[in-house]
Amino acid sequence: MAEADPAEAHATAAFEGPAPPELTVIIPTLNERDNVEPLLAQLAATLHGLEWEAMFVDDDSQDGTWALLQDLQRRLPHVRALRRIGRRGLASACIEGMLATSAPYLAVIDADLQHDETILPTMLATLKARRLDLVVGTRFAPHGSIGELSRGRLLISRLGRLLSRAVSRADLSDPMSGYFVVHRDFLEETVRRLSGQGFKILLDLFASSPRHVRFAEVPYRFRQRQHGRSKLDAPVLLEYITLIGDKLLGRYLPVRSVIFVLVGLFGLVIHLAILGLCFRIFEIQFYYSQVIATLMAMTTNFNLNNVFTYRDRRLRGLSLLWGHLSFYLICSIGAIANFQIAQLLFELSVPWALAGALGAVVGAVWNFGVSSTFTWRRRDRTDSSQRFDGKVGNME
Repeated sequence: MAEADPAEAHATAAFEGPAPPELTVIIPTLNERDNVEPLLAQLAATLHGLEWEAMFVDDDSQDGTWALLQDLQRRLPHVRALRRIGRRGLASACIEGMLATSAPYLAVIDADLQHDETILPTMLATLKARRLDLVVGTRFAPHGSIGELSRGRLLISRLGRLLSRAVSRADLSDPMSGYFVVHRDFLEETVRRLSGQGFKILLDLFASSPRHVRFAEVPYRFRQRQHGRSKLDAPVLLEYITLIGDKLLGRYLPVRSVIFVLVGLFGLVIHLAILGLCFRIFEIQFYYSQVIATLMAMTTNFNLNNVFTYRDRRLRGLSLLWGHLSFYLICSIGAIANFQIAQLLFELSVPWALAGALGAVVGAVWNFGVSSTFTWRRRDRTDSSQRFDGKVGNME
């Protein structure tokens, strides 16, 4: 047997340090300063005896969360923090956090203290003993509880469970759960198929899996938030529906473009209603009625797209003014293209309805493509029209 090289052994020893974590707990944060230290204390008590670390992924909080995380990771060896600038979204934050660690087991938990951290050892032990891909914390299984969840949030959860069956081959009792433990091997199998869309990473994992997911559920009692504000609102439900649409249609058509077209159809209804009101009721000349209706429709379209289609790139402040002006300009050019294409096709003996429809399609494609580039400039590589590319943000 060959003797070990002393120089190589010395070099290896020089890089030896504390044992690597077996479990990394991913904690996305957005303005959760008051919850960070209580959560860390609870995790430390629960995970005592395990090799673990907490990976906070902060979406540029404005309440001092990041400053606190910097201080904690300087003082505590099991705390790490990742800061994202110009990007938002719980799902993509979780993905980036999971990719920024080499731990074989990954847990995702909210920072708001509503998840029961005491079941984490049970979830991890179940995953390992049964050789599963995922173990989900559920509020809706026997012995679980939704706590004091409002009727609105309860309705959203039930609707989410119903919709999830369209894309998931698993009968999850709580598909909108943000609390689970996943094996790294399963993440690596699935990560390039993930959408990273919206707030619900769990359903994304199930819907993106290339095979049947081996999973189990562990019940827990959902707590009431003590500090900060809930991030769950009606647009979040829309993002959830968008995720499902992406899994059903994304390979054929970007879901964001579908929402853009639906907003455009609503704008058409507004246009016709304003045109009729001005021309027929107030007896304004048709030309000026058309101008008023067009401006009102474009304004409606812009604001709806800003809230729904481009929620992750929403414009505020002075950017909102620039956005309005650029959207008007882009849509005006799209309208000209629409008219010219339709007129050309009509002159070539294409039936008027088909000529008009094709012209509208050309205008819609122009409006979507150019407004995506200029009005709502891309800040994040994660988008409903493409798969997650595996890149992570800057570690600080």
